Amino acid sequence: MSGTPKEPREDEQGGDVGDVIPFQAGDDLPGEAEPQGGERAEPNDFSGPEGGERAEPNDLSGPNDPKDAQGGGDAEADVIRLPAARKQAVRKVALVSAGLIAALVALGVGAFAVLKPYLSPEDFEGRGNGAVTVRIAPGSSAGAIGSTLEEAGVVASAQSFIRATQDRGVADRLRPGHYRLRKGMAASAALDLLLSPASRVVRRVTIPEGLRTSEVLSRVASQAGLPLKDLQNVDKALIGLPKYAPGLEGFLFPATYEIEPGDTAVDVLAAMVERFGVAARKVRLAEGAERVRLNPLEAVTVASLIQAEGGTDEDYPKISRVIYNRLAKGTPLEIDSTVLYAQNRRTLRVTEKDTKVDSPYNTYRHKGLPPGPIANPGEKALMAALHPAKGDWHWFVTTDPARRITKFTNKESEFVRYREELNKNLGAN
Repeated sequence: MSGTPKEPREDEQGGDVGDVIPFQAGDDLPGEAEPQGGERAEPNDFSGPEGGERAEPNDLSGPNDPKDAQGGGDAEADVIRLPAARKQAVRKVALVSAGLIAALVALGVGAFAVLKPYLSPEDFEGRGNGAVTVRIAPGSSAGAIGSTLEEAGVVASAQSFIRATQDRGVADRLRPGHYRLRKGMAASAALDLLLSPASRVVRRVTIPEGLRTSEVLSRVASQAGLPLKDLQNVDKALIGLPKYAPGLEGFLFPATYEIEPGDTAVDVLAAMVERFGVAARKVRLAEGAERVRLNPLEAVTVASLIQAEGGTDEDYPKISRVIYNRLAKGTPLEIDSTVLYAQNRRTLRVTEKDTKVDSPYNTYRHKGLPPGPIANPGEKALMAALHPAKGDWHWFVTTDPARRITKFTNKESEFVRYREELNKNLGAN
């Protein structure tokens, strides 16, 4: 008994994969990237999640709020219109400044020299030249950002950058991250680039639901440029796995992750495990597992079976019910995806020979659940494991994988017919 193992698909990611998880880089900046490799601040190319490093969407409110985009195009073409109250405030500042300058004249040139950087801060002209990558730390104020830019030679003075942000009223739109800027820039030009998504140096890696850990690590290595060996050999004590987790499998949560220069294998995997923890708390994993008479690891294992076998989101609770019905009767689960996991294979065709593989993950030969998860499930699969549908089904078969049609039955004769229908569809394709 089994459905057809589900191939992870980029177009089936759902809400889970749509999450964007930002990483914060370390304090050390990487060297300047060459055009052919490494980190690049690319133009707004949103062709899909496979593209390695790319600029984030036109979203100046942060990576977790993609709906509040602030337009695109050349920042210099934007027209900043002050509301009436702000215009009045500007006039008052002008009057105060004029009075202060008059007082300084009376006090002498010495006092004016002391306050001159604040009244008329040094500033470069133009858009600068060369290239420099600057890291804006989380929680940085406009003053702290200005100091960082001054130290990097981007702007002439922190005060000029502060004034530029105040004049345009955009201090609350500055976001942490790594940015590709130029040296010797006018403060207003530097501000334009910090507000432009195309200037941010970031790589996005999308992990679909149902990938095995080996597949997740390979994808991160290829798209984020991290050494595969570092990911495979990471110290698991450093990434915050739940106490009940025997390893990474099942706990690298599927989502879209933003990886910045300086992020390490530990940073990336820890963020994935942390995101699993968010989902586990949301679905109340510990309480739900107890309700279905499982421990948390067993519940995640059931969710991984559902994720590996599921056709559509609506099928998940039904597949969950089939698993629990067979467990209750002491019937082997006979799930195809478990024998394929044991062989580290993916295919829609499972043979009689496959079902005889010698492995504790072979649910044709061994009753009960496999020793642990066989994939990394998303939130919907976790929910289905904790909230199975009502029904007396004992078998299910994805009869038409192309159209993701799965049929359920409590009659073995119907199950045999469904398997024949599956084989016919596989032969036609």
